[in-house]
Amino acid sequence: MIEIVVPATSANLGPGFDTLGVGLNLYNKFYIEEIEKGLIIEGCEEEYRNEKNLVYTSMKKCFEKVGYKEKGIKIIIKSEIPSSRGLGSSAACIIGGVLGANSIAGNKLSKDDILKLATEIEGHPDNVAPALLGGMTVSIFENNNVYYDKIKIKNGIKFCALIPNFKLSTEKSREVLPKEVTYKDAVFNIGRVSLMITSLANGNYELLKVASKDKLHEPYRSKLIEDYNLIVDFCNKSEALGVFLSGAGPTIMVLLEEKNEQFYENIKELLKKLKKTWELKELHVDLEGAKLKEN
Repeated sequence: MIEIVVPATSANLGPGFDTLGVGLNLYNKFYIEEIEKGLIIEGCEEEYRNEKNLVYTSMKKCFEKVGYKEKGIKIIIKSEIPSSRGLGSSAACIIGGVLGANSIAGNKLSKDDILKLATEIEGHPDNVAPALLGGMTVSIFENNNVYYDKIKIKNGIKFCALIPNFKLSTEKSREVLPKEVTYKDAVFNIGRVSLMITSLANGNYELLKVASKDKLHEPYRSKLIEDYNLIVDFCNKSEALGVFLSGAGPTIMVLLEEKNEQFYENIKELLKKLKKTWELKELHVDLEGAKLKEN
């Protein structure tokens, strides 16, 4: 049986819409093996225990790619990454499925091949790239090719995920985005995504509060998230280094100095007063990305 461990991811990092992503130390584990016949899926809700399961459909795409005809498949899922929360649960399933299928088929695909296939399945590489490669990545998908690079984040920073007890589908969060944006908003984001990359790479964390701002997706998606503005305003006025919507949301991600512990107590007091329940999770960068072990 093959064991695959895939980290959660946070995409966009504020202004880096569909291009920036970072792997985080929250994981989904997949145990996969080829069996004599049929499909067995365990460890997920009943509605996903069928041929439409994203891990399985990703495996099928990989098998088709390499020309392998499987007999049957068994998948056991142990999930820590909450689904439809903007933490890359879909990317983790895709990477897990492609890695598992590639292993069963004899490891015919390179890491770059795996990233390209995963991107074709997902539609964009901002989550699948850090899920596969770890760390912080910048990636684009152009002319059916994935171009990416890794960014080394300076020490001294951590993430705090504010995860609500309600879901927000990627499809719904995409629907609210405008078909066109103004030149002014495009320039706004170009400047801030550049500043986001350099400030994280150089350790100039005092710039992150400005660098985290976005005008391409957060103004539209924030309307789908109850108390979003209240929470973000609180974070911006606090000792937090920066705050942004994680992926398509609804999770709100906060950047903190590694030694900062007071923020948790302060934000807990605010969250207690809200109608919805929010979970706090301290996270750190996962530098290794997806890992596969053949037992």
